[in-house]
Amino acid sequence: MTKIMYITAHPHDDTMSYSMAVGKAFIETYKEKNPDHEIIHMDLYKENIPEIDVDVFSGWGKLRSGGSFDQLSEEEKAKVGRLNDLVDQFVAADKYVFVTPLWNFSFPPVMKAYIDAVSVAGKTFKYTEQGPVGLLTDKKALHIQARGGIYSDGPAAAMEMGHRYLDIIRQFYGIPSFEGLFVEGHNAMPDKAEEIKENAIARAKDLAHTF
Repeated sequence: MTKIMYITAHPHDDTMSYSMAVGKAFIETYKEKNPDHEIIHMDLYKENIPEIDVDVFSGWGKLRSGGSFDQLSEEEKAKVGRLNDLVDQFVAADKYVFVTPLWNFSFPPVMKAYIDAVSVAGKTFKYTEQGPVGLLTDKKALHIQARGGIYSDGPAAAMEMGHRYLDIIRQFYGIPSFEGLFVEGHNAMPDKAEEIKENAIARAKDLAHTF
């Protein structure tokens, strides 16, 4: 069965967030088109995403030195175990849909914590004599992003680091297909905000038929 991970990083729901509204339109249409696919919703604001901290480094160090998982402290077990679960779940999926706003030219910090959690050598990439090589070569990904201003072109384009970061990460993982669906300009042009939103929702529904 095809598995699709719907990964959202916004504290608000679709009634208050443009990115979440467009994401909802996409995933609901995708469900209608692919009723036999398994959809896993990762609401990063409700999930336990451990930060890479001293407990994690300590636990990993003990395991690399030949220690067993049972020899870790309770804090190390909880965090290292959860990180293992997160990356295994990520690798097992076939498709990824990331839904984020553009905050301070990037995305909410919980998304970075999640990317850190699933960037694991031997799982999403590997080291070789020629450098790192991605291991997710049979996957595909989509990023739905709301931007209050205009970042697709013009002077602000160079400052957009959320979609560009995810693009670099997907290349690092070896994911060959990556699309972007952007909702932009609604804050800059409030009189056109509803039109911008509806146009993006229409594009999301169309894309859901081919993703």
